[in-house]
Amino acid sequence: MTANSRYRSRAARSDDGEEKEYVGFATLPNQVHRKSVKKGFDFTLMVAGESGLGKSTLVNSLFLTDLHKDRKLLNAEERISQTVEITKHTVDIEEKGVKLKLTIVDTPGFGDAVNNSECWRPVTDYIDQQFEQYFRDESGLNRKNIQDNRVHCCLYFIPPFGHGLRPVDIEFMKALQDKVNVVPLIAKADCLTPTEIKKLKERLREEIDKYGIKIYQFPDCDSDEDEDFKRQDKELKESSPFAVIGSNTVVEARGQRVRGRLYPWGIVEVENPSHCDFVKLRTMLIRTHMHDLKDITSDCHYESYRAQCIQTMTSKMNADKRVESPIPILPLATPDVETEKLIKMKDEELRRMQQMLQKMQQQMHEQDL
Repeated sequence: MTANSRYRSRAARSDDGEEKEYVGFATLPNQVHRKSVKKGFDFTLMVAGESGLGKSTLVNSLFLTDLHKDRKLLNAEERISQTVEITKHTVDIEEKGVKLKLTIVDTPGFGDAVNNSECWRPVTDYIDQQFEQYFRDESGLNRKNIQDNRVHCCLYFIPPFGHGLRPVDIEFMKALQDKVNVVPLIAKADCLTPTEIKKLKERLREEIDKYGIKIYQFPDCDSDEDEDFKRQDKELKESSPFAVIGSNTVVEARGQRVRGRLYPWGIVEVENPSHCDFVKLRTMLIRTHMHDLKDITSDCHYESYRAQCIQTMTSKMNADKRVESPIPILPLATPDVETEKLIKMKDEELRRMQQMLQKMQQQMHEQDL
């Protein structure tokens, strides 16, 4: 019996009784799925914008958690001298056996001062620090358990009042566009009518193109995707920038308890697509594009930082200067005169020993003849 016939004898049979050759690599996606679920996932989300635009409320609404229990609100006098800070909140969330380590990076004090020149500097410095730390860990000896604290997405809140982007909005997004995925949002959309929201979205899109601001771009759908996914992706692209409302209050509307805001004129439902884009933002951020946000962070933004670091190290090494980079490189020691003499003596001694060995081999060869 040949090897081929033995293989065919173990071939799996299909339902209709016919032999069907089956190797088994079709189960690889299941193996990756089990391993990923067991390991868990991590995601770092940054929120930026002026105080009072509902950043904390929206994050709590997105992930159904309370990340700012002990927050202290500053009065107007305290905000005058306040500087931009970076605060980080980490929470472990589990849903249907899938674990997510969520890190929220907040920027209290952004845009609240009288002079907001370069108020984005602490934010860009923080993003670069996370890149640097990951670069150090990746280049170290122990690479098994590297903590990924790189910022994968930045939700930037734009005030609903006004006639478009302010100078601070333009400068902030341009400062971060090559470091992180920027997703602009229209905050407190319940302050605007549907017609006003539509006009503001068109104005923001025009100004983003006019000033060359690079925000997060949705990837194109593959041709083999189903029609429902293509329709959903088209709606997400047309809705950007998202007009959002956040609320942690449960109210009763049409006999049902929903999360929303109660006004004298009616109720605004957070998860009602006709009231705001909250559901679309949640769908994009969590259900459809979270992995793409992480891929762009790793393949584009971090690789750009890594290439810049390596280029800086190489240029400084060529200039024979001390390397000031995330990876310290010790300078090569220059041999002194005595060391060079010793090396030459050893080379001469080695050469004489080789000559003696060749002579001995030649004599032995002549004796055998």
